[in-house]
Amino acid sequence: MHEFVNRVAVVTGASSGIGRACALGFCRGGACVVAVGRDGTRLRELTEAGAGEPGRILPVSLDLTKHGAVQAVVDAALTHFGRIDILVNAAGILTSGSVETTSAEAWDRLMDLNLRVPFLLLQRCLPQLQSTAGAVVNVSSVTGLRSFPGVLGYCVSKAGLDQLTRCAALELASRGVRVNAVNPGVVRTSLHRNGGMDETTYAAFLEHGKESHPLGRVGEAEEIAEAVLFLASPRSGWITGATLPIDGGRAQTCAR
Repeated sequence: MHEFVNRVAVVTGASSGIGRACALGFCRGGACVVAVGRDGTRLRELTEAGAGEPGRILPVSLDLTKHGAVQAVVDAALTHFGRIDILVNAAGILTSGSVETTSAEAWDRLMDLNLRVPFLLLQRCLPQLQSTAGAVVNVSSVTGLRSFPGVLGYCVSKAGLDQLTRCAALELASRGVRVNAVNPGVVRTSLHRNGGMDETTYAAFLEHGKESHPLGRVGEAEEIAEAVLFLASPRSGWITGATLPIDGGRAQTCAR
């Protein structure tokens, strides 16, 4: 219950979905949390949800793709809490598109938030993570492990994030910093609706998830957060460079 006491976790994408569930989980575990997101209203709601632990959640509302934003997050963490022990890169976007239909602009947006921002945050947080023998958890996707049609840029960005995870884990192991990733299947969040699905299409998509995931259902954000918390904790102290599928068996399936 209190394995994160005296720890500071930076969590991006904290205004909704998996990021929000992670932020609350760290708070319940005793950590101080720098909750980063674009939606200031939802971040205030998150702070209220963690009100049982006053002062534990610091909301930071900004667009991480803007110049100076990554450094602003690091500065906020150090100003308010004095250290960084854990980095969770949960912010991300999904855009539909094939080889033929994906625009250069859409491609750049996906790579910017899904891959470039996690790299920059890891780079800027590294001095602190080294001093605390910290942990990084990247929220990737089953699409990083397997190919899916119609979401080309998203697949490539998540595959890149997985490779960043493995390369960074190897480079930073001697410094005591662990880097892992989780690879969720379809999870009930706002990701797909933010990517352009209307409510009717999204409902049908979730229903189809009962067939496309061998365990017969889609996932919940809290289930992914549990794995993130484990990978960020001392309980996983001998795990680094892992890309952990949490997908109801989705990555094990093939077209038939």
